[in-house]
Amino acid sequence: MTDPNAASRPVQAVVLAGGQGSRLRPYTDDRPKPMVEIPGTGTPIIGHQLAWLAEEGVTDVVVSCGHLAEVLQQWLDSADLPVSVTTVVETEPLGRGGGLKFAAKHLPHPDRPWYATNGDIWTRFSLREMADFHTERDAVATLALARPRIPWGAVETDDFGHITDFIESPPTAYGINAGVYVFSPEFAALLPDLGDHERSTFPRLARERRLAGYPIPQGAYWRAIDTAKDLTEAAKELAALGR
Repeated sequence: MTDPNAASRPVQAVVLAGGQGSRLRPYTDDRPKPMVEIPGTGTPIIGHQLAWLAEEGVTDVVVSCGHLAEVLQQWLDSADLPVSVTTVVETEPLGRGGGLKFAAKHLPHPDRPWYATNGDIWTRFSLREMADFHTERDAVATLALARPRIPWGAVETDDFGHITDFIESPPTAYGINAGVYVFSPEFAALLPDLGDHERSTFPRLARERRLAGYPIPQGAYWRAIDTAKDLTEAAKELAALGR
């Protein structure tokens, strides 16, 4: 039976892989952040992302490089990749929004929707379901929303002030931008040539009710790899999950 939603789902994506990764040193002294490997996984972060994108129906990926771009390009050239990859390198820093716009110009289907992901995210959930959510809400852009656990214990109290419970590392009360997106074709034209789209394009779309937030399903794994501690924690969590 033909899936009626298949035609509206992206088959192309951008991976933003140009960050300095200064908080991940010394791991990023000789490689860009997306090339860092979580111990026990056997693959760099970007390798995991490309496999995930391929599983979700993506055939073409533009990788936006920056810091130590040649290291990432060499790995992409030598690896057995499940998708067709084009790399682009910013000759000067364009900011997150400008970098996204620059990369989007190299997508093979400018008239079709596209995914984007930050190059330091390790996650697994259904991008197809996220794309359907995006279409159903007639959004121009949809952000995946995560609720990571905070690193401290929390307490619950009753109205009188008595403590009723202790909760170890509870999830945050608010969803945060998970660094995974679905964009309609017209989104690229709304991006700044230079600067941060999260301070310009996203607030504008939110005011116009054209920005959607897709909660990552409960039980799906998500972590941003920003520090050496994140690497250690991710290795423990993924080992416990058997991944």
